[in-house]
Amino acid sequence: MITMKTRLFAIALCFASVAYAQADTTPASPITKLEIIDVKAGSGKEAIAGSTVTVHYTGWLFDAKASKNRGAQFDSSIGKSPFNFPLGAKRVIKGWDTGVTGMKIGGKRTLIIPSELAYGTRGAGNVIPANAALVFDIELLDVK
Repeated sequence: MITMKTRLFAIALCFASVAYAQADTTPASPITKLEIIDVKAGSGKEAIAGSTVTVHYTGWLFDAKASKNRGAQFDSSIGKSPFNFPLGAKRVIKGWDTGVTGMKIGGKRTLIIPSELAYGTRGAGNVIPANAALVFDIELLDVK
């Protein structure tokens, strides 16, 4: 015999299951910390917080199954004007402020950036989904 208490428990369990199924199930990024890979050491002036840096870059969505983890390319300054920004002034994603610091002019780095140091749960428009890890190739052209 099914008691009223059992029926209420079953109903509550159904509502909980529906609520869980409707929750955001976007998987978290497999990358948990910033990875900095020096491809070429520079020999010029060093990029430090407070300086303005000029870079060329290409950015991809992180894809663990793709060659060098480079999924879909979403942006690049190659063939366009280089990008300038004040280092450490929070004008770019945290992964860039941290990952470009210490580079020297002429240097090239690959940054693998966890979503928490990129665009996090909000993503960026239709280009970068929520919780996306990113891969950037960055070449430091100038430091002022």
